[in-house]
Amino acid sequence: MSGHLPERLKLPAHRALYFGGGWHEPDGGRYAATISPGTGASLGMVAEASASDVDAAVAAARRGFLEWREVHPRERGKILRQIAAIVREHSDELAMLDAADCGNPCSAMTYDSFASADQLDFFAGLVTEMKGASIPMGPDAMNVSVREPLGVVARIIAFNHPFMFCAGKSAAPLAAGNAVIVKPPEQAPLSALRFAELVDGLLPAGVFSVLPGGREAGAALASHPQVAKVAVIGSVQTGRAVLAAGAQTMKAPLLELGGKNALIAFPDADPDEVAAAVVAGMNFAWCGQSCGSTSRALLHEAVHDQIIERVRDKVREFRPGDPTDPKTTMGSIISEAQHKRILDYIEIGKAEGARLLCGGGRPSDPALAGGFFIEPTIFTGVSPAMRIANEEIFGPVLSVMTWRDETEMIRIVNQVDYGLTCSIWTNDLHRAHRTARSVEVGYVWVNETGRHFLGAPFGGAKQSGIGREECLDELFAYTQEKNIHIRLKTPA
Repeated sequence: MSGHLPERLKLPAHRALYFGGGWHEPDGGRYAATISPGTGASLGMVAEASASDVDAAVAAARRGFLEWREVHPRERGKILRQIAAIVREHSDELAMLDAADCGNPCSAMTYDSFASADQLDFFAGLVTEMKGASIPMGPDAMNVSVREPLGVVARIIAFNHPFMFCAGKSAAPLAAGNAVIVKPPEQAPLSALRFAELVDGLLPAGVFSVLPGGREAGAALASHPQVAKVAVIGSVQTGRAVLAAGAQTMKAPLLELGGKNALIAFPDADPDEVAAAVVAGMNFAWCGQSCGSTSRALLHEAVHDQIIERVRDKVREFRPGDPTDPKTTMGSIISEAQHKRILDYIEIGKAEGARLLCGGGRPSDPALAGGFFIEPTIFTGVSPAMRIANEEIFGPVLSVMTWRDETEMIRIVNQVDYGLTCSIWTNDLHRAHRTARSVEVGYVWVNETGRHFLGAPFGGAKQSGIGREECLDELFAYTQEKNIHIRLKTPA
C-alpha cells in the first residue's frame, strides 16, 4: 500500500523510548513500521520496547516518583494545568496526527484534544480532595487515615482515542502523586511520542514515560514487581491477560474493556429522536470503534418501522473519507486485520439470516482504495441468538432487533457477557427508572446517548471492566489508604 500525507501533518521528531527525562534507543534496536490506515502512507518507524527496556524505565520512574510525591499537591495541580494549556495550544496539530495514525476523522480528534485538556484541569482541581478521615478514640489517642500515592502506574491504552487516553488518562495518577508509564497502542503510537516531546522538562525526570511496543512490553509492565498498578483500556482478552499477570504481585487493576451495548426504544419514544440516537450512539465517525457504541438497537414493534425509515436517511451523513480532511465525517478501520475481521462479521450476519438495510462492504470511491474503509452497516431482523447480536465487532455494524414483551427484552439486553452502557428512550418516568435498574451495566443514559460527563463515574459491569473513571473515584484508585494511630500521653 502507498499513499500521501498532508503537508500540515507534524510528525514527532523522536521515535525512540522516552523515560528518565530523555530519549533512549530500545535494547536490541528493534523498530516497527507504522502506516496511516486511511491512505496506506508510511508514517515511519517507531521503537519497540523489550522487557529489559521496561526494567530500565520502571527504575527511572521509581526514582521520579520519590521526588514527585513530595511535591505539594497544589503545585502538582499547577503543573497539570500548564500541560492542559499546552494541549489546547497544540490541539489542531495533535488531532491531525491522531487522524493520520489511527484513522479517525481529524474533526473528531480535535474534540479528543480538548477533552484531554479538560481531564487534566479536572484532576488538577481535585488534588486537595484526597482526604482521609479521623476516628474518635477518646482523650488518650488520635486515629487518622491519610491517602498516599501508589508508586509507579502503567497505563496500557487502546487505538481508538490514542491521544486522549495518553494525556487525559494520565491526569488522575499524576495528580495523586504517582509516576506514569504509558504504553501506547502499537497501531497508533505517534501522538503519545509527540505528547512526551511537548511536556518534556515540566515534570521531574522519570515521572512520565512513553514505551511504545507490543505484547512483550505490555506483559512486562503488567507483571513487573515495581509497578504498583496497571490500568487498561482495551479488549476483554487484554484485560484478562493483565489480571493474570498482575495476580503474582497482587496488583489491583483498573480495567475499561469491551461492550455490546443496547439502545432500547419504548413505544412512547419519539421516532425522530430515537433514529438520531441510533445513528449517533453507533459512533460511526470512529467507524464504530468505540467500546461504548450502542451496537444493538432494541426497538418496540410499535415504533420499529418509523424509526428504521428515519435511520436510513440519517446514516447518509456518515460517508467514509480521508481522515485528515476536515470535511470527513467517517474515518477508516485501524488495520488490515481488523478490517478483514469486520467484513467477516458482515458475512456472518448475512449467513445467519439478518437483513442488510445499508452498507455491508467497502466504499466505491477509488480515492479510498488505499485505506481500510467500510460503509456504515445496519442489519435488521436480527435475532438474539445471532453472533452479530452477542459478540463485540468493534466496527460500523449495527444490529437492530424488534421486541414486544418488556421482560423478554430485558433478558435479551442482559444475555451478553458485557455490561458497559445502555441507552433508554421513553417519556415515562417510572418505566425509565425501572429499566435503568434492571439493565446489568455500569453507565445508563435516559433519552441521551454517547455523552460523558466529567465527575460522573464511567465504567462497566460483568466483563466490561473493573473500577470507575472520570470522577473522584478514579483519583482514589491511584492512592492507598494508611491509618495512623497516636497514643497521647497523660500530662504529668
